[in-house]
Amino acid sequence: MNPLLINLNGWEIPIIVLVVLILFGGRKIPEFMKGLGKGINSFKKGLHDIEEDIKTDPSENNSNTTGSK
Repeated sequence: MNPLLINLNGWEIPIIVLVVLILFGGRKIPEFMKGLGKGINSFKKGLHDIEEDIKTDPSENNSNTTGSK
């Protein structure tokens, strides 16, 4: 775990949230979180596609590495 998160007291977390709200505003945070969610979903979809390619055609992957010289 991150040692900085362990030492946070009860009042420090609301102060950090308040500073973030002041810096970015209430409208920017949902937009940022929406973009972050889309990015994470895209990353997971890419990983899933790669796993499916590996599972469906393992002989194709081996033939590419052992092809003619």
